[in-house]
Parts: sequence; C-alpha cells; structure tokens
Amino acid sequence: MDCASEEAQIRRALEDLPGLRTVHFNLGRRELGLAAEGAALEQALTRIRQAGFHPEALQPDAQPPAQGSPAHGAWRRQLAALALALGAESLAFAWPDQPQVLMLGRVLAASAIALAGFSVYGKGLAALARGRLNIDALMTVAVSGAFLIGQWPEAAMVMALYAIAEAIEARAVDRAREAIQSLWSLAPEQAEVQDAQGGWSRREVKTVPVGALVRVRPGERVPLDGEIVLGEGSIDQSPVTGESLPVDKRPGDPVFAGTLNQTAALELRVTAPASDSTLARIIHAVEQAQSSRAPTQRFVDRFAAGYTPAVFVLALAVALLPPWLLDWSWPQALYKALVMLVIACPCALVISTPVTVVSGLTAAARRGILIKGGAHLEQARSLQVVALDKTGTLTEGRPQLAAFEPLDSGSTPEALQALARSLAVRSDHPVAQAIAQGLAETPVQAVDSVEARPGRGVQGRVEGRLLLLANHRWIEELGQCSPELEARLAQHEQAGRTVSLLADSRQVLAICAVADRLKPSSARAVAELRALGVTPVMLTGDNPAAARQIASQAGIAEVRAGLLPEEKQRALAELQQRLGKTAMVGDGINDAPALAQADLGVAMGAAGSHTAVEAADVVVMNDDLRRLPETIRLSRRTHAVLWQNIALALGIKLLFLLLALFDNASMWMAVFADMGASLLVVFNGMRLLGRP
Repeated sequence: MDCASEEAQIRRALEDLPGLRTVHFNLGRRELGLAAEGAALEQALTRIRQAGFHPEALQPDAQPPAQGSPAHGAWRRQLAALALALGAESLAFAWPDQPQVLMLGRVLAASAIALAGFSVYGKGLAALARGRLNIDALMTVAVSGAFLIGQWPEAAMVMALYAIAEAIEARAVDRAREAIQSLWSLAPEQAEVQDAQGGWSRREVKTVPVGALVRVRPGERVPLDGEIVLGEGSIDQSPVTGESLPVDKRPGDPVFAGTLNQTAALELRVTAPASDSTLARIIHAVEQAQSSRAPTQRFVDRFAAGYTPAVFVLALAVALLPPWLLDWSWPQALYKALVMLVIACPCALVISTPVTVVSGLTAAARRGILIKGGAHLEQARSLQVVALDKTGTLTEGRPQLAAFEPLDSGSTPEALQALARSLAVRSDHPVAQAIAQGLAETPVQAVDSVEARPGRGVQGRVEGRLLLLANHRWIEELGQCSPELEARLAQHEQAGRTVSLLADSRQVLAICAVADRLKPSSARAVAELRALGVTPVMLTGDNPAAARQIASQAGIAEVRAGLLPEEKQRALAELQQRLGKTAMVGDGINDAPALAQADLGVAMGAAGSHTAVEAADVVVMNDDLRRLPETIRLSRRTHAVLWQNIALALGIKLLFLLLALFDNASMWMAVFADMGASLLVVFNGMRLLGRP
C-alpha cells in the first residue's frame, strides 16, 4: 500500500461489507486498521487479497515493514528481466526477418515478463474484473495488447522498465516517509533507571514506568519525558521545540524525550510513558495529519478519477477510428492506442500531492511546528489577519520588575531595595515574586510578624519597624496618597505596569512597578507578518493601558482589550467578515472559543501540553512567535510545489501523447515518460524537507 490511489482501491473493495465498522489508513506506516466482527474481518481480508494486495496481521506492539522497496533478490530479478528484455529488443532490431531469431526473442521476452510482471498482472486483472482503471489495469491491457499484435519485445521492455521504475519510485516515496519515522530515532531505546536497591541499570524505555528515577549523562539524549530532581545543565530542545539555543534547566523543570543533555549529569522523575511522550505525540499527530486531505490533494484525486477513464476512451477511439478515417493499419492504430494508455497513467499526478504534503508537514515538525493536517497546511497561505492574544503569546506571560523608584530621600536606594525584597520573598503573590526576582542581587533582612493581607499586600517588622509592600488601594486606605504620588502612579499605570508601594507607618518609601514584558521575538514576528501581507491584531482580556503599551512595542495598530472569552469569539467573527481569513493565536485552553471560531487556530508554547495539542490546528512547541510567519511561508512554498508538480505531470503526459499520435513515441518511451514524471514530482516535493 504505497499511495492514495491504492488506498482508494482498498476502500472500494471494502464498500458495503456488512459487519465492518471502521477502516483506518496510515499510509506513512503502511498500516490498515479494521474494526469488524470475526466473519466480516475474514471477508474483508479476502476482498483485499482479491484486489491484489497481501495483508499481514500485526501484533499490538509490532512494527510494520520498514521499506516498500524491494530487497536485493528482487532487484536482481528485475535487472535480469531488463537484460532479457534488452536482448529481445536487440534481436528484433538486428534480425527482424529471421524466424528462428524471432522465436528466440519471444522466449526472452516471455521470460522477462515472467520475472518482472506477475504481481502487476495479478493486480491489473483484479482491477479490470471490478471495472477499475488504475495503473496496473492500464499496464495489463497495454502488455496484453502488445502481445496480440506481435510486439513481444516491446511488451517485455515495458514490463521490465515499469517494475524497475516502480521500485525506484517506492524507494523515493519511502524517503519522504522515513523523514517522519526518523524522529523516533531521536529518543534512545534504553534508559539508565534506579532500581529498588538504589543501584542503576539499563532498561528498555518502553518498560520504564511513570515515577521511575532516570539518570542522563552529559552528551546523552533524554529517553523519556520527566521532571529534573537533581542537577542543573543545558538542554538542546531543538528536536521537539525547534529552539535554536540550548535551554538552562534546574530541579523542577520539565525535560522532553529526544532532547540532548549537553553539560551535566541529570536525574529526572519520569512523567509519561514512552508511548505518550511529547515526541511520540508529535510523531503520532504528523502521521494522523497525512490522512487529512489538503484541498489541492482532494482536487487531484477527483481529477484523476475522471481523467483515467477519459484517456481510456480516447485510446479506444484511436484504436478503432483511424483505420476507417485516416487509412491507418489496425496494428498501427492499436499500437498507438496502447502507447497512449501507458502514457496516460495518473500515478505521477496522484502521488505528487501526498508526498509534497508529507514533506511540508515533516519540515514543519522539525522546526517545532505541529500542523494537524494537509488542509491546515494549505489554509495558512491564504491568511489575511492574525489575531494575537497578549499574555504568553506576545509577552513572556509572567510579571517582571520594570522599575524601582525610591521616594525617601533619607535612605539609600540599596537600603530601600533590601527592605522591599525582604518583604517580597515572604509572599507567594506573582507581583511580589516578580519584585523579589528583580531584586535578586539584594541581600534579605530578617522580617518578624509577617502577615499577608489578601487583596492588599504583605506587612512585617524589620528591626521593630513596621513595613508594608502594598497595592494602591491599601495606601489610599492608610491616607498616604498625595497629588504628587498619584501623578507618579498614573505614569506607570499608563505604561501598563502594576504598581506596589513600599511604605512604613508614616509615608511611602519607594515605588515598585511590575509589567509583563514583550518577548524579544514578538516585534520581529509582527514585522514579518506585515511583510507577508498579513494584518496583526491584538485581542486580550487585559486592561487597555497595558494592552496599548505592548501593542505599541510590538508594532500592532489595532487593539481590543478587556475582552471576555465569548467577546473574543465575537471580535474574531467580525474580523473574518471585515478583513478575510483569520488565525487566532493563543494558549490553546483559555482561548478555546476564539480558536474554534478562527479559520486557523494556533496554540503557542504547547510542548508537553495534551490540551493544547488537541485544541488547535497548528501547535508551536515553543514560545517563539516567529514560527507563525515561518508556517505561512512554508504553506505558500508547499502550495507552489503542489501546482508545479501538477503542471509537470500533466505537461509531460500531454507532450508524449502528442508524440505518440505522430509516430514519435514507443511503448517503452511511454514508460520512461510516466515513471520519469513520477520520480520528478516526488523529488520536487521532497525539496521542502531541505528548506528551513
């Protein structure tokens, strides 16, 4: 089962079979899943065999056959068939009028066909019996017709060339599929696991349970998803997230199977089995995406379904009409008709689209972009608007200290910073934590009588002095606000900052301003979107001042702030109506209504998140918004290659059809034209794998 046309043959063979509940194809792994009652399952297997295929049952944990291309023995048989066919052609060319030589040539030709063509003949006869005009049926008719008109060497050459070209084509298609399967090799097959006695031993990763302790040495790949419990170091996450730079990891941080530990030994607690690691889910999603037909792919399949019968009728007309109308001989007309049948095979046309789509999906996965199907890959090229959430998409998603402004002239800035940090580290509020992190170099002083005041802040005593780290409302309640202070706070709030105030029982000592900062990559990503002709818009539930500040830094002109989830959905619908096809970029969870409304839903920073992978059409596995314009560029390149392949396949066939009509093409030249076109479009589609 090599391509979509063969999938269609099997689907038709299983049509209207009672008791057959579901049929699931995975062309990337050459797997067919059937859910059926016992009797129906046997009938289904019988029908598949009658269609010319040879199904083999797989055990639950078994791997399917790795290659579709022939083994060394099959290659020798096909090359021997080609040698015999060349011998037959040579004898017919050198001694065309010698009966003994003619008989020897026929023996060589029959031997060549026997070596190369039995499987093709079997599939072709099965297809003809069901009225299906596929490549095997066309080849069977062409070779049989060549025999009937005495062109035995020509028939042998056609069959030998066809068998070899099919093998080369299968190998070329395998290369595209192997690009996906090669992702599995990123995760090692064994892991160093701690046993009950505290020792370490190597075990197969599929046998390591969740919760086990695993050790990863420097230079080794992480075998399973886990959380670091001991050690600090740098991890190259590019195979999973596409990040170009290593990421520093410490205890409590997650790590993913297939990533590379670069600097220090790490011990991690396994958080997911091998079959459900982030890497496994990526590969599974890419494999599943192949079954989602892109619009161009559906067009090609429909076109090919009508194209083949039309050419068959045309070939029949060439065989029957010219002897009456143009004074051709019957053998001459029949030979030209057979050449046309071979040229007309839609294989190059049908195979060009899935190989191109798979190459595009795999190229995206290698960059940390998980696209959930060919339809979504094509959809990205026509986007006119991208609606961006603010928090976690354009920004870091966590508050950071943006400014520390001393107000007490009687204390040094360093002393005030020490007091602020001493209170902040004793609070678990995100704003307080941001202040503590921002003043990380400042020493901490002892604080007594610490008390958190929900909705207001935290208070405590430092050397007997009551101190507060308070919000604006608490300071107003204490009567410590002044017009000058209000003016300073207004400046920070207009900049989109959240303000906390360090104060004692008499006055405000310092202002701590916290803000969610724009990611370094966001402004570049927005500029790239504009360069692609896509309009960026911000849709956020945050306050208008903070939203406008971030939008200004990112280069976004249109901002809608203070939106509830259902309001985001309505805003997105309005953008679609006013400006055209729109993508929504968010976290894949909170923005679910808007993601569902969008023409293309994109989840950001979703490595390790089951929910985000399920929620969106496109998943960016790291937090780099620049992956979005990359996706649009890849979509446009994929679409261009798809139509290049369609033009190549149809153009080559049209050229050789004209040559055949004017006596300038033979049957074996027709095979070269057909299979040459197939190989050309396959390799053209695979160019996408090499593009960044």
